[in-house]
Amino acid sequence: MAYRIPVRWRFYTVIFALSFLAYLMRQNIHVAGEQIMPELQISELQMGWIYASFIWGYAMFQLPGGVLGKRFGPRRTLLGAGFFWVLASWLTGFLPGLWVTSTAGVIGTLMVVRFLLGVAHAPMFPVQAAAVERWFPVGQWAIPNAVASTGLTLGAALAQPLVAFIMVYWGWRASFYAFIPVGIGLFWLWWWYARDEPSAHPAMDAAELALIQANREGLTQDQGFGAWKTLIRNRETVLLASAYFAQCYVFYLFFTWFFHYLVKELGFGILETGFLAALPWVTGAITATLGGLLCDGLCRRWGPRWGCRLPAISGLVGAGVFLFLGLYAESPYMAVGLLSLCFASTQLTEGAFWSAQTYVAGPYTAPACGVMNTGGNLSGIIVAPLMPFLAEHVGWVAALSTGSLIAFVGAALWFFIRADEAFQPESGLVNERA
Repeated sequence: MAYRIPVRWRFYTVIFALSFLAYLMRQNIHVAGEQIMPELQISELQMGWIYASFIWGYAMFQLPGGVLGKRFGPRRTLLGAGFFWVLASWLTGFLPGLWVTSTAGVIGTLMVVRFLLGVAHAPMFPVQAAAVERWFPVGQWAIPNAVASTGLTLGAALAQPLVAFIMVYWGWRASFYAFIPVGIGLFWLWWWYARDEPSAHPAMDAAELALIQANREGLTQDQGFGAWKTLIRNRETVLLASAYFAQCYVFYLFFTWFFHYLVKELGFGILETGFLAALPWVTGAITATLGGLLCDGLCRRWGPRWGCRLPAISGLVGAGVFLFLGLYAESPYMAVGLLSLCFASTQLTEGAFWSAQTYVAGPYTAPACGVMNTGGNLSGIIVAPLMPFLAEHVGWVAALSTGSLIAFVGAALWFFIRADEAFQPESGLVNERA
């Protein structure tokens, strides 16, 4: 009998592709910024606020995006978000410098458009985590969440050289237009193939469905839409959000300023930087998947508390150590290698974070992950403008070194996180429907 790829993994292949596209479409401005700043007369600090405006929209709408995913289901929520992904990407290339020409107007326009892009991207990963909870068996949640992180890191990796190439030969605006047809095609594929529940998919068979639905008795039970509101005060969710702030602080050092750091501080050219800046994302893609496999294996052996805790602590400690070593390395190429290992260490933790939150929240995974990801992305709001401010006063190396201390704090927080403590909605809200 020929091997049949499980329907859950075929379904998840589309989510992987959307994760890939998400970072391809959001990372391009950090490469294009090297041409945008001189052409539109924008300073580093002003560009930092433009970068931060995306993160403001992304962070502020994590919880609303997760709530929408709980209310309307993954299929409709992500399709609606996809329309605005494509629109905001087009406006980023179309408006500044062509329709709006003053420096203040250009900065304001870019901040508004990037904020809207952040809003549109916000539901992606909370909704994806909810789809994992619905579509994958208990105890197999870390690897699909980690694979989604692999998709985003590969998208960001490709964005570095591809956007640099497009930018050098056709200008920075073309780098925003080029991915729009891909986005339209992938979201059509999502609408055609995806279903909110595995039981509703026409290709799902009884054996696979029974595997997915087994062993759910000890998890949080769905007790009404309104019960999500108590998640904001749930101890494990708050601790996960705090620890994720630390992980994402290091993540956003790479997401916002790594390309610029390689050009300005280490002296690489634009095209060479395009390839070197991809290395952290490529190594991160590998360790994200490995971290998911490790987390699921440890959870089966020792349970979710230590199964999630060990890879998370290891990754955060590694991130802090490699970041420090990379920033103070004498050779520019050695610095790139060590900093790549730093980013790879952050990605080792991804499966643990998202799996732990799924163990805690069960059917409320979408809003719970919205809370966690809000905490994570608050760090991006800080990092984007803070780094050029600190660099102006103490230099880029000292500014970026703050990430090491933050990573160690995040590792310490994991000693208090209990992923085996299931969320219990408060009795007064379990039957609320609005």
